[in-house]
Amino acid sequence: MDWKPYAESLAARISYPGSDWWGPVTGTPRHQLVARWFMPGGCGWQMADGPSAEEAWAQAAYSDRTLTTRVGPVHADHAEAGRTYIGLPTSSSTQPSLVLTMLRHGRIIPGVRLLDLATGSGYSAALACHRLGDDLVTTLDIDPYLTQAAAGRLNRIGWHPNVVTADASRELPGTYDRIVSMVSVPRIPAAWVTALAPGGRLVTTLANTGLILTADKTDDGRAVGRIEWDRAAFMATRSGDDYPPGLEYLFTTAREEEGEVTRSPFPVLDVAQAWEVWSMLSLVAPGIEHRTGTDDDGSRMTWMLHPDGSWARARTRPGERTATVHQGGPRRLYDVLDGIRRRWVEQGELPVYGAKVTISADGETELTRGGCVIRF
Repeated sequence: MDWKPYAESLAARISYPGSDWWGPVTGTPRHQLVARWFMPGGCGWQMADGPSAEEAWAQAAYSDRTLTTRVGPVHADHAEAGRTYIGLPTSSSTQPSLVLTMLRHGRIIPGVRLLDLATGSGYSAALACHRLGDDLVTTLDIDPYLTQAAAGRLNRIGWHPNVVTADASRELPGTYDRIVSMVSVPRIPAAWVTALAPGGRLVTTLANTGLILTADKTDDGRAVGRIEWDRAAFMATRSGDDYPPGLEYLFTTAREEEGEVTRSPFPVLDVAQAWEVWSMLSLVAPGIEHRTGTDDDGSRMTWMLHPDGSWARARTRPGERTATVHQGGPRRLYDVLDGIRRRWVEQGELPVYGAKVTISADGETELTRGGCVIRF
């Protein structure tokens, strides 16, 4: 495959000539790192095999989009052609522009020791090796197949970073000037703060939010920074082959039970598409699953489910600008959402983007902005 023109086209979309990242993008054969991937098909996912269709392979590999490489416990390398797989994505080759966003926030400059968290296909490690040299790059993933496959593919394109199989929430294998995570976390592991050299910089996203957190380590062992104004979302960390099962049993309850009925002054909102609201809600009430749909009469529907047994269902009928809300369980999830939306309407923003970040040595994180303090 003559991949160079495709890589240059990708670079032109996500970078510019003269940028520090122009050379790494144009010089990295992404297709060799992603030979197979999953595409939505039928009621699930179907494997796409790159070498069997080179033009489609080139178009996919050098597009600015995420390529899902693992669904549940099954990697695309091991998937059967024509078979449909059901499950959540558990690994991917991240959208190249998003990879660059995270690396740029990391302030990657020659000479720094980088820990690239979540090896995935190895694409972010390849870009970093191109910039720093592979002796300064460590890439880590919890999945032994991912690290083994990525190490082999990186080796074939001329890069030999330190590839580690480990749980990123535990002790990390070294000290680093930069830690850039391509996977999101519910809270900052204390091991990350410990492994960061004084003056070093940490970049990650917070699980189930659109928030990018950057922080620099201080002499007293803390890390101080902010929530950046741009946004990003990654898959969350996992400790096993797959994510825990969803709350399907509770969804049945939320669809059928009457619960406590109230009226919301706001119409149904697809929370996952309202990044600021979604991020604030995930910080103050973590663990909520959101589902949306349209009823036969055209009503907009939404459901909120929580592992503690709390649930909510809301409906906005055609022509209405309010919602009928049904709730049950130990907490009133929709009331929490409405409180956030009310603050959003009254103040025009929520105190998440631009918030000051302070991370203690044990990983306790505090966000402060506009008199609001959120700890997790």
